[in-house]
Amino acid sequence: MGRRTDGARRATGPLLSVSVLLVGLIATALTASGLYSAQQDTAAREMNKRHETALAAIRTETQRYRQLIETLAAGIVNDPELTWEDFDTATGPLVDAGLPGAAPVAFVVAVPTDGLAEAQRRWRSRGALGLTFRPDPAVDEHYFAVFVRKLDENEHGMRSGADAGAVEPLATTLRTARDLHRLTVSEAYVLMRDRQRPVAEQQQSFIFAAPVWTRENTPQFRGWVASGLRGGTFLDKILGPLGPISGELISVDEDQTRHTVARWTGEGEPDLTRTGAVEVGPGQNWILETRGDSRQLAGAGWYLPAVALGGGLVLTALLAWLVHVLATGRARARAQVDAATADLRETEAASRRQAELLGAIMMTISDGVSVVDSRGAVLLENPAARRLLGVAQRPDGPEQWQEHYGVYRPDGRTPFPLEEMPLIRALRGEPTDGVEVVIRNPARPDGVLLSIDGRPLDPSAGEHGAVAVCRDITELRRYESDLAIFAGVVAHDLKSPLALIRGHAELVVEDVPDGWPESAAIRDGLRRIVHAVDRMDALIETMLAYTTARDAPLRAVAVDPAPMIREVLEERIAGLGADRPAPRWSLEPMPPVQADPAMLRHVLDNLIGNAIKYVRPGGTPRVDVTGGPAGPGRVRIEIADDGIGIPDADKPHVFETFHRTEAAAGYAGTGLGLTICQRIVERHGGEIGVMDNPGGGTRFWFTLPAAEITEDRDMNGDDTSGQQDDDAVREALERALAERAALMEAARLPGLAVPHDPAPAGESTPGRLRAPVPEPQRQD
Repeated sequence: MGRRTDGARRATGPLLSVSVLLVGLIATALTASGLYSAQQDTAAREMNKRHETALAAIRTETQRYRQLIETLAAGIVNDPELTWEDFDTATGPLVDAGLPGAAPVAFVVAVPTDGLAEAQRRWRSRGALGLTFRPDPAVDEHYFAVFVRKLDENEHGMRSGADAGAVEPLATTLRTARDLHRLTVSEAYVLMRDRQRPVAEQQQSFIFAAPVWTRENTPQFRGWVASGLRGGTFLDKILGPLGPISGELISVDEDQTRHTVARWTGEGEPDLTRTGAVEVGPGQNWILETRGDSRQLAGAGWYLPAVALGGGLVLTALLAWLVHVLATGRARARAQVDAATADLRETEAASRRQAELLGAIMMTISDGVSVVDSRGAVLLENPAARRLLGVAQRPDGPEQWQEHYGVYRPDGRTPFPLEEMPLIRALRGEPTDGVEVVIRNPARPDGVLLSIDGRPLDPSAGEHGAVAVCRDITELRRYESDLAIFAGVVAHDLKSPLALIRGHAELVVEDVPDGWPESAAIRDGLRRIVHAVDRMDALIETMLAYTTARDAPLRAVAVDPAPMIREVLEERIAGLGADRPAPRWSLEPMPPVQADPAMLRHVLDNLIGNAIKYVRPGGTPRVDVTGGPAGPGRVRIEIADDGIGIPDADKPHVFETFHRTEAAAGYAGTGLGLTICQRIVERHGGEIGVMDNPGGGTRFWFTLPAAEITEDRDMNGDDTSGQQDDDAVREALERALAERAALMEAARLPGLAVPHDPAPAGESTPGRLRAPVPEPQRQD
């Protein structure tokens, strides 16, 4: 009994699924069949509607065409002395009538062979200028178009004077119209003017000819009003607006001969056909056959039955499968639910472990990590970030960051602008690396120098935000400062032996007797030694500047650049010597900038020195220095010259290390000067670039922060609040220099004063940047 019950239960599922499948198939088939029949009926009605519309349009246009031709003929008959002006006035309304496919309208006259000269003279006198009859000798009666009026501006001009009596069926149509005293329509043929066109552009056309008979008791024949109708253009205008249908326009002669005049090809594959007749004259009929694709006609969406059939089959199969699953797979479903739940629990546990691991990493790493949302609210801040920032409380918004944390530029005094902070830039989608800021607040009274990297938050987090990673680089910068002092000492140690060599060489040059056979060669060799020592000295200075441009402490104060530029120009001009022409220069007043005076002087000296040095042979240097505001909080300084210039291909690379152009190969230099300038400008937060000078030469420009005058600074670059730091560095360097000077003094040769190359006035720290010696051959 139990087995029978289990068997019945097992059979219930398949039976129910088969029943559902059969019912669904029948319902789907009936629905699809009904939709298809309805769509076919809709397509047939739409086809009938469009066919009748086309027939009505053809009948209307041909009747209007006939009436206009007959009206024109009736108007002309009242003018016994028809001239071109009369014909032009009478045919004017035809131009505005908008006749589809209409060819030019003409007034045609019959001329016997013996009256050709007299007829030509008469019609020329009536305005048919340039009319020349070209009779065909094969015919006895000649037909000529004496007046022709174009109905379309795009129509080609008609050749007047051609003999229409030799053109069939035109001649037959004209004679029939004259004999029957009524408008006659010709059989289809290619118009004379169209026969000059390419074969692909020729169309089958009709001629409408209306005879002009006077209304006297004994009527007199004067001629015909004739015009052509191009079948292809006519059918295009009629069927074009009717959408996706095709059609043929067929003419039927009196002997029931059918001629296909024009065809119009629509879209799709036609499966519906309609035929209708149009009477254009006594015994003359046109037949319009239209064809359409039922799938393309409005309301005949052929895909709906297929979609209904396919969708019904799919739904029926799904429903039958669901019934089968629900009836037979209860236990299997329970097992699948248990398995899915187990996977979910395992996934949840793995996610929890991942979150705990991430939390442990955030708690352990020494770099500070801060995450903010799109409004700048702090979402996450690890202990290292709180320790580096020195503030545990979170600010209310980004506008309080500077004051809350005490964020300053690397000079430790200038507040860091909110819009330049790495997190704000990351919220704008701009990644940043190595942005240096100073944090000074009650918890960090001495200040700490941080390097911050900012990145937009990955979209997978599900929220727009930004993340910043900061690290303490205070000790690194102190080490770099010590390294700068060491570099200055090393540079001094290298320059002292060079000074000894130079001094000995100069003494020997003076002591070489003039009577020696090789005294000239000895002096030349010694001068080469002196020149090589000078080059080595300049190279040491340049390498020292290249190193300190990156690592030397930045002491930014308010500086007026104009006096400094004037001083550099005067020093450069004084160092040229009497054999070189003095440069022409100009200097404009400019706003003060916030910069390290020694570094700024180096940039100005290098760029001005290049402007004076890189001049064409025999030319006079020209230096123009201008400056002014360049946006909020920025000052732009430009140094222009009229020298040899820089090729466009080299402009992107001039600031690279050791890069020199081909044109500069004949000038002294190391290829480091512009690199040093770029380092200095970028350390100040500015930009530097180069472009062509409109007057010839080169124009270098760079930007610096505008000066912020405070009580601790003056316009001469004095920094009273940072004086103690400068004194400490200067004192350490002077002690080291004094020790090296004592050693060199002990090694000095008798009678030779060894120059110690003291630092320039006001700048006793060789480790810091100072302007090179103002000699053009020692600049790059």
